[in-house]
Amino acid sequence: MPRSSNVADLVFPAPLPVVLPVQGEGLFPVRRVYCVGRNYAEHIREMGNDVRDPPFFFDKPADAVVTNGNPIAYPSQTADFHFEIELVVAIGRDGVDLGEHEALDHVFGYAAGLDMTRRDIQAAAKKSGRPWTMAKGFDQSAPIGTIAPASAIGHPARGAITLSVNGAERQRGDLSEQIWNVPETIACLSRFVALKAGDLIMTGTPAGVGAVRRRDVLEGAIERVGTVATVIA
Repeated sequence: MPRSSNVADLVFPAPLPVVLPVQGEGLFPVRRVYCVGRNYAEHIREMGNDVRDPPFFFDKPADAVVTNGNPIAYPSQTADFHFEIELVVAIGRDGVDLGEHEALDHVFGYAAGLDMTRRDIQAAAKKSGRPWTMAKGFDQSAPIGTIAPASAIGHPARGAITLSVNGAERQRGDLSEQIWNVPETIACLSRFVALKAGDLIMTGTPAGVGAVRRRDVLEGAIERVGTVATVIA
């Protein structure tokens, strides 16, 4: 048993908290980052999967988050580095075994985010039945924009979601095309884990994902929610 919880007893300095800016003012402390797989039918088809699958989840470490506008490095161990624009749900209130009717009460706000993916590693993991961790949860794999509080924008269930690379549009969809909407996703996830204030949920991407190269500029936008941008270093 630890003899004390005093910070002075730490054997080395604790890492700084991961935070995201909130529209207006304040900082949102990030606890965990959950991701929903295969939540737009056209993207499911382009990846060769079945649109009837129930939602499933994977995660990224909190320190994979990169704040809006900062560059990210082209990661090692891949030759097929992909973008995926996604609506990010920021949880502001703890909850477990939630019903869909109460799920939105636990949402603090929303942001635009990028689920960056080592696609070749993911393909190999799928083929061998192995986890996606090294394909999805690597350093700087989650650029995320400013969080817009639900108290200011409500709970957007429809609206354009787009991603451009070097000014050319590559992804376009609508939030209404999600197979599992935000309340359904939150309720489902809360049956597997206890959601806590500070959790983020990345809710899947529309069709059009593709590879990027060094020096590419990525700019994403979600209607009523906000933007996210990065450059591949």
